Amino acid sequence: MDPRLVTPYLIAALVVWGVYRRMRRSFGRQRVRDRYLWLRIGIFALLAVFIGAQVARDVDVLGILVAGIACGAVLGYFGLRHTKFEISPEGRFYTPHTYIGLAVTAVFLARVLYRFLGMYNGLVPGPAPGQDLAAIYRHSPFTRAVIGALVGYYVRYYAGVLQRTRPQVGRIT
Repeated sequence: MDPRLVTPYLIAALVVWGVYRRMRRSFGRQRVRDRYLWLRIGIFALLAVFIGAQVARDVDVLGILVAGIACGAVLGYFGLRHTKFEISPEGRFYTPHTYIGLAVTAVFLARVLYRFLGMYNGLVPGPAPGQDLAAIYRHSPFTRAVIGALVGYYVRYYAGVLQRTRPQVGRIT
């Protein structure tokens, strides 16, 4: 077998395995940790701003990104509706809906893997030397939409978890 073909598949397999391990820990009952949720919201928001700034010159690219973010926010809303929240003496907890978050992340990973393997094998055009980030996305509207959906989903979902589990000050029980 050609070693040139083995390397990208091996790297892709290791990345998928690492993400699988991380995703497996992300499901089930989880403690609400405000700082980590705010950090995640910040990272995803910065990602959206960074990509939006890179593609702002192309209205079509920006429109597809915004549409993906809107679709992701709708999925985040549905994910919140199916999330179980629990406040106990041990702390605040939430149990996310398994399939909605998994589907969003799986579509994103599949798209990244497809683009990586396609560019490596020459099936998908990559950016020419000196082209910016917008040049990469211009070839693939679906990639823009998927990134937007991922950002929209997780920002909406984590913000909703924080909102639903915040302590009620002055609450009479």
